[in-house]
Amino acid sequence: MRPPAKIKPHLTIDKMFQWLQNAPDEDAHKRRMAVWLTHTGKLHAKQIAEILEVSMQSVWLWVGQYNDKGPEGLTRTGRGGRRWGFLTPEQEEELLRPYTKKLHQGILTKPLEIKIEIERKIGKPVSMQYVYRLLQRHKWPDLIAQSGLNERQEDQQSQYQKMLRPWQR
Repeated sequence: MRPPAKIKPHLTIDKMFQWLQNAPDEDAHKRRMAVWLTHTGKLHAKQIAEILEVSMQSVWLWVGQYNDKGPEGLTRTGRGGRRWGFLTPEQEEELLRPYTKKLHQGILTKPLEIKIEIERKIGKPVSMQYVYRLLQRHKWPDLIAQSGLNERQEDQQSQYQKMLRPWQR
């Protein structure tokens, strides 16, 4: 059988134990535990994978990353998210502030008006999808639901439906 992996001495045993204890989340703790068990327990990747309930390839990957770059090799940056934007979240909040005030007064603003304001501010055209996502990020559907505007629109729509079909009265 193949011997257990060797861990390069980037940290002393005490510092490695502290590093293990200070893991920020469960996933980081598993990665650090794989290195710890490989170093102190002299366990094989298969055994560690069974203990941590991960794949053997993950254990080999983590040990390799630790050996190559030290403890920093196991830190993860977030995946996904908002990598770019025309406006920062604070600028978006500032742009929507007057429309939010109108919404609380019961005046619903059309997304097209917000689109025009965004385009004026950034100086280039944006899609309606960008506007809808911006409104979603700032919880506008929740604000509209809380304002009671939907109920008023539903009442108007039901009145229209009644007028449209007089035989259903």
